Amino acid sequence: MDPGTLVLAHLVQPKEKYWGVLVSLGAAGVTLRGIDVDLFDDWARQQKSGGEPELGVTTLFVPLHRIEKIFEDARIGSVASYAERFLDIVGRDVKDVLGPIGGFALDGSAN
Repeated sequence: MDPGTLVLAHLVQPKEKYWGVLVSLGAAGVTLRGIDVDLFDDWARQQKSGGEPELGVTTLFVPLHRIEKIFEDARIGSVASYAERFLDIVGRDVKDVLGPIGGFALDGSAN
């Protein structure tokens, strides 16, 4: 996976799930800009309302020993990706909200 890819990260010790954009992947761990999956829908609804947000994405580093698995955020059969869910709720592309990350636009091109 390349920087700028939207991903779901399953973590252990403690068990957590994060959705966001991959900033970097290295031997020491993973850096993501995202949000806990349990907060995703509330965060998306706040983006739609346009008011002062109480939730937001954060940049976090996760050591490799905590990574159980990482998936690309993609539709699986009839189950929409989180990016598609965001578009349905907000009416905007989530990449427009997340902005460029680490020198890369979210389409993978260099800024």
